[in-house]
Amino acid sequence: MEAGLIFVIALLAFAGITLAKGVRIVPQGQEWIVERLGKYHSTLFPGLNIIIPYLDNVAYKLVTKDNAVILTNAIAFIKVTDPIKAVYGVTDFSEAIRNMIMTTLRSIVGEMNLDEALSNRDKIKARLRESIADEAIDWGLTVKSVEIQDIKPSPSMQKAMELQAAAERERKAMVTKSEGEKQSMILQAEARLESARRDAEAQVMLAEASAEAIRRVTAAIGDQEAPMRYLLGEKYVMAMTKLAESSNAKMILIPGDLQETLRSVLGRVKA
Repeated sequence: MEAGLIFVIALLAFAGITLAKGVRIVPQGQEWIVERLGKYHSTLFPGLNIIIPYLDNVAYKLVTKDNAVILTNAIAFIKVTDPIKAVYGVTDFSEAIRNMIMTTLRSIVGEMNLDEALSNRDKIKARLRESIADEAIDWGLTVKSVEIQDIKPSPSMQKAMELQAAAERERKAMVTKSEGEKQSMILQAEARLESARRDAEAQVMLAEASAEAIRRVTAAIGDQEAPMRYLLGEKYVMAMTKLAESSNAKMILIPGDLQETLRSVLGRVKA
């Protein structure tokens, strides 16, 4: 009876561990790389993911310091210079150097933000080669060269970058449009100001011309009333003529005592 209970408990424990290994919840902003039997198999995206327990393993997560997930792929060319150290200094030098490259690469990229990681491939390569060279010597290996085959943001991060770029382009377009409208309003205001200034100058010039005309007429006729009355009468007749010729004139009122009016304006001519 006790043996059966122990078996059931062990079975439940095994089932729980298996379930925990098979169900993985990836946090937002991360992507996990899955290896199956030591080889790359798939990428887990944020949310609930299912993997095969004991066969699949979450190998690594490359995350920059601004929490942007990027995918990198590096290759190192190694030469065995000391076979004894390569055989006895480490269990499997190929696997060891591969794991060291991946962990070192993750550490280097983790110190950069996304823009730095994407634009400094040569810097990453140089630091990676320098970091693994000393360790490789202890294993009887010489690092001939290191190459970064690929470095790019994850699909979800790339989509976010595209959305960000689109938003930035839209923002710049709105700024440009606003600047254009602002300049247009300024030009219109300046045009209105210039027009008002010129109108004012024209009115001043007309007033000055009228004043000059009055001065000249006054100087010409002096104290004589007849020329003054003649000019007033002429203006009166011209005004009535223009009023009659106007296309908008529907009715014209003429004083009944027109002759008397003209006489009062022009003055009576003494015999």
